[in-house]
Amino acid sequence: MKEKSIFVAGHRGLVGGAVVRDLRENGYEKILTRTHSELDLTQSEPVARFFEREKPRLVVVAAATVGGIKANNDFPVEFLLNNLKIQNNLIQSAYESGVEKLLFLGSSCIYPKHAPQPIPETSLLTGPLEPTNDAYAIAKIAGIRLCQAYHSEYGRNFISAMPTNLYGPGDNFDLKKSHVLPALLRKIHEAKEAGLPEVVIWGTGSPRREFLHVEDLAAACRFLLERYDSPEIINIGCGEDVTIRELAELLCEIIGYKGELTFDTTKPDGTPRKLLSVDKIKALGWSPRVSLREGIEKTYRWYLQNVVAKS
Repeated sequence: MKEKSIFVAGHRGLVGGAVVRDLRENGYEKILTRTHSELDLTQSEPVARFFEREKPRLVVVAAATVGGIKANNDFPVEFLLNNLKIQNNLIQSAYESGVEKLLFLGSSCIYPKHAPQPIPETSLLTGPLEPTNDAYAIAKIAGIRLCQAYHSEYGRNFISAMPTNLYGPGDNFDLKKSHVLPALLRKIHEAKEAGLPEVVIWGTGSPRREFLHVEDLAAACRFLLERYDSPEIINIGCGEDVTIRELAELLCEIIGYKGELTFDTTKPDGTPRKLLSVDKIKALGWSPRVSLREGIEKTYRWYLQNVVAKS
């Protein structure tokens, strides 16, 4: 496996960057990457030419248009169209160029808003989606189904994994586009630096979320590439969750912010709880290693060194 060429689509993002680092650290030497300026994944012909020319044996689809509740709410057309184009081009070209194995990364938002907790893989398409990010979810569900279709119709080893909420080095800290953990980290850090008496947080603080450090996700991706060949989706998570209030309090503790937390209940909460069942992947022999506190401490150090120091 390690001697085969592997294309990591989206290597500049949070997930793709971590996957590339993990592969290199574990003996994969033939790693192919392309920036957006080198290869626009939304354009089918350049993608097809790239696959025909480079002929990667393995592919990780970590490229996507992503964002938090606000971005998903504000730009549903972009989230639906861009993601459909990216994944369709990559999956179709992988098939046409004879790729041996493809790993498509979905998202925990594919599951119904009121799915049983923890959420088993069998919950897919059993109820309505969370409206605030249904465009992104629908695109990801289409990607899953396309991989399964290539398996059933053409026998291709195209697998799909559903990560929980991710964070870590390389995250997006733009308050207009970021997910909850990096957004809160930045807001609390800036409140501390400015000496502000309070930090205002969207929603009630009661929704529960699961957070997985991106290093654990990358290790899980490599694990699945090496050991998992089923077209059935598989969850990747840590099996534990916290409330948004608890997350914010932990961030305050790590960052050293002493002010108050105020919750703006006029803003949406999103899904009330989203905890993945990880029984399936743990039964195969994988489990996460980075605790939430350790992961946030690592992420905060990276933020100080790579965002604050360069701003």
